[in-house]
Amino acid sequence: MSSLDLIPAENDTVVSRARWAVTDCWTVVVQELVHLIRQPTTFLWQLGFPIVMVLMFVYVFGSAMDVTGQGAGEGYMEYAMPGLFAMTMAFGFMNTAFAVVLNKEKGFIDRFRSMPMASSAVVTGRGVADIIHAAVDLVVLVLIALVLGWRSGGTLVATLTAFVLLLWLRLALIFVGIYIGLLVKNTEGAGNLFALAFPFGMVSSVFAPPHLMPGWLGAVAAWNPVSGTATAIRSLFESPPVVSGYWIEDHAMAAALIWPAVIIVIFLPLAVRRYQRLSR
Repeated sequence: MSSLDLIPAENDTVVSRARWAVTDCWTVVVQELVHLIRQPTTFLWQLGFPIVMVLMFVYVFGSAMDVTGQGAGEGYMEYAMPGLFAMTMAFGFMNTAFAVVLNKEKGFIDRFRSMPMASSAVVTGRGVADIIHAAVDLVVLVLIALVLGWRSGGTLVATLTAFVLLLWLRLALIFVGIYIGLLVKNTEGAGNLFALAFPFGMVSSVFAPPHLMPGWLGAVAAWNPVSGTATAIRSLFESPPVVSGYWIEDHAMAAALIWPAVIIVIFLPLAVRRYQRLSR
């Protein structure tokens, strides 16, 4: 082989870089999934919180909630379950951030940085691994909801579209989690993220319609990206109609598509840039 054979042809450079970026990304995905399979308790703990929220809101508070105007408790499970699906996807950014911080502490990210890997591979690999994890979470939650008596009233296409919207929201928040995980110094700091996630998930239409809240709080809840997805999938699931008091609720499908896109446009480049500047 001559030295000229080692020089890539100009036309192959972009293709070669793309191929190696995909290969590096998949390496990170496999590493993360193997870690998840070897530690199933982590997965079970992450599902524990939404399951407790289902039992508490549906069976403890649900009987006193009149969200459809037909009486306390009427149609509340059909209202709360889609909200719970959306909240679980939203809270997932904490798991992403915690995993990134843990990888930093254990030196995995430094090891990746010392290798001739694509600079985007760690961020995109983390994103792909977490979206697979989120899909598994969603399947388990839906099975639990079916056991409890929840049913989608929408067509198969509408129901599958609702699940795609949920994963779209989760994908967007993955990049928020990666960016925050790269900013936070240690796992103790990552543990404090719940103080940020809790109002983000709860001040929304997840468990109560915004028009039942005080005016300013209801406006915040209605414009919350979690509310956009929750309201849109309720429509796709054909949940009992709820009085809408805000313009954004009447355009929930657009909100469910646009909010995550805006979040990705902002946080994906921020996460990649932060990863590239980690040691500077």
